[in-house]
Amino acid sequence: MDSNLIAPVGVLGFGVEGQSTFDYLVHNGVKDIVVMDKNPVKLPEVPAGVNVKVCSGENYLDGLKDCVTVVRSAGVYPMSPALFKFQMNGGMMTSQIQLFLEQTKSRKVVGVTGTLGKGSTVSMISHILTKCGVNNEIGGNFGVPALDLLKDETADRVSILELSSFQLMTLPVSPDVAVVLRVSTEHLDWHQSVEEYRDAKANLVRWQKRTGTCVYLKDAEPTAKIASESPAKTKFAISLKDGPSAGDGDAVIDGATLAIDGERLYLEDCKVRGIYQLENMAAATLACKALGIKVADAFEALKSYETLPFRMEFKGEKRGIEFFNDSYATRPDATIAATASMKRPFALILGGSEKNADFTELSQILVNDRPNLKRIALIGATAERMLESLTQAGLKVPANIFPTLEEAFADSLAIGEGGTVIMSPACASFGLFKNYKVRGQVFDKLVADL
Repeated sequence: MDSNLIAPVGVLGFGVEGQSTFDYLVHNGVKDIVVMDKNPVKLPEVPAGVNVKVCSGENYLDGLKDCVTVVRSAGVYPMSPALFKFQMNGGMMTSQIQLFLEQTKSRKVVGVTGTLGKGSTVSMISHILTKCGVNNEIGGNFGVPALDLLKDETADRVSILELSSFQLMTLPVSPDVAVVLRVSTEHLDWHQSVEEYRDAKANLVRWQKRTGTCVYLKDAEPTAKIASESPAKTKFAISLKDGPSAGDGDAVIDGATLAIDGERLYLEDCKVRGIYQLENMAAATLACKALGIKVADAFEALKSYETLPFRMEFKGEKRGIEFFNDSYATRPDATIAATASMKRPFALILGGSEKNADFTELSQILVNDRPNLKRIALIGATAERMLESLTQAGLKVPANIFPTLEEAFADSLAIGEGGTVIMSPACASFGLFKNYKVRGQVFDKLVADL
């Protein structure tokens, strides 16, 4: 049992992560637990001898007065006055990720953060390690909650964690290998500022040991700034041949080619589409290099890697039209990256729920830098605002608003033989769909039914 967890222990937030924390506490002999959640709480079966107090509804944080330690779930904002007061009065706050990093027996832990590409990079690292015969598990923001990884942990394992800014925000310990992907702005409906968001990300590297490794993107200024905070002696930089660093990095991306240590990987030899995936492949290879994997072996493994569902997923060709499902693109910069890979004339399906994102840069790039963009179909709450932004940027191609994805899809088929239809919405899906997965499944069915 972790000595830092002095009972009564509060579980703050009782979603998937909170339920995993509760299970961990019960299995580690904690007898007094306080569960706090704004939503109604449905407790699992509680063993005899374990006292559980539930605080839900508007005043759920009243439960803090009964706690000595609190395990915060990632979605709960840690800088609230109530939590500040709790800590000023001697209360201790920790998190799943902190508990995992303090107790893991894994021989190495890899942590991955960034605004884009976290899930893909984590799964690429796992794919390379598996192909090279290295025992590994994925957890954190992707896969299973981190504390679930402790259950059947072995000392030969590598644990790979996808970590969001929510999980990193108060973290006082960093993983052995830290990967910082492209960082822009995100979650400003939760974070107080861009600075706070990026500062949270920096906890991934801030507490690394000198013996650690930091992998980062040299040409993305916010990412390079975060990496500069790492005390790790080994730093692997990813550089773009035509970027500000002019290819001065440990991994160099030149067009559709990735070069590391004299080895080359050509995107055309891989199953994934999307030139932006080379950044993720570079990061995954360098992380595996830090774990002792040969670059040649990593590159060979990446050739057989298949993209995650709804991330620039190629759905085949019908009626002479190619289809790409990029439902996971819930931010403008994801759509910018996806459309950069389009070779044929293409129709783009855009729009979704409102997160107050700025569409100016996306609109300017679509209008000025995507000459093969031939038509746009807009859906969701953001459709009108996006159309206005595109019009201001000087859009010349047809762009119409549709009440449903089905109608937007039907309109996009006008691209005709030799063209491409891509759904890369640049927005979340709520309103029309429960989540990006459901939106992606609907698109898949529309393609299948053609």
